[in-house]
Amino acid sequence: MSRKYIRKNRNSFAIVKGSRTYGKFDNIDDATFIRDLLVENDWNMDSIGEIHEVNGEYCVVKVIDERVHILTRSRERPSQETMGRLVKRQIRNPNNSKYGLNITKVFDTFIIKKRIAGEDHIFGFYDSIEDAEFVRNHLLDNMWNVKSFSQIQYDEDTGSYKVTEVIDERVYVLGSFEDESDIDLAQVHGQFLNRITKHKLGLASHPHLDELTGKISDLEKRFNAKAKDEVWNFKDTEDPLSDVIFNLNPFQKSVYDAVDNSTLEEIERSLSRFKSKNFTQKILKNLDELENKGLVVKNQNRYIKKDT
Repeated sequence: MSRKYIRKNRNSFAIVKGSRTYGKFDNIDDATFIRDLLVENDWNMDSIGEIHEVNGEYCVVKVIDERVHILTRSRERPSQETMGRLVKRQIRNPNNSKYGLNITKVFDTFIIKKRIAGEDHIFGFYDSIEDAEFVRNHLLDNMWNVKSFSQIQYDEDTGSYKVTEVIDERVYVLGSFEDESDIDLAQVHGQFLNRITKHKLGLASHPHLDELTGKISDLEKRFNAKAKDEVWNFKDTEDPLSDVIFNLNPFQKSVYDAVDNSTLEEIERSLSRFKSKNFTQKILKNLDELENKGLVVKNQNRYIKKDT
């Protein structure tokens, strides 16, 4: 089999002519098939058809971002609706990575980030991959214009309705609903303010809301709503330090209990029963959160409980 114009890389086969790369493929058979199509069409990618019958299957081929891609092979001829879904899936995750384009995960938070004009721009922080994918997909479909979001939007990928707000160029997902008629915006905004306030006071941990803790008054005016909670009276909760330790998640509480004028290494030994991937980073993350809550202080290389 001739491999003219095909260059083998570590994990792929690239079609290269002159200084131009026409596509990358996982195996030599796909690369050879596309190479032959390009040769037959005098290397004009616009002349390549989208659907080809090969060995009793339909092979779907599409040019995206000036590269040729094989989107799928199937026994049945795909509909135009299926073709549209395949193209969107390829655009969202061209390299078959874990979360697709522009989404990374730091501990338990999903971050949408894109490099623009040489600088990294963060578009949002999310608790769930579903919310992150919804925002990323909408941004990809709308040229990364945050102004394209509506307050209530239908997410065709999950069949749900999302309540979104754009605050200082960041996109926040306030809630997801199966039925649009179930959405009570006043209640959704109140719950959103509740989460921000609890995070500010150390009564809950929502790291993705960090940047909003200083904007609560402005947001109350914007939404015409107040933060309310069945348990906490926020107006009277000026210094909830003595109560915070009872609201820590189990691992945070274990890290807190392990602090006794201790070094990081001593804390790690105390928590060896929890040892797992990224063990040290998880401990450091929780120590940082405990410091932010005012429960722990660091003196040089030692962690000390703050008196409650």
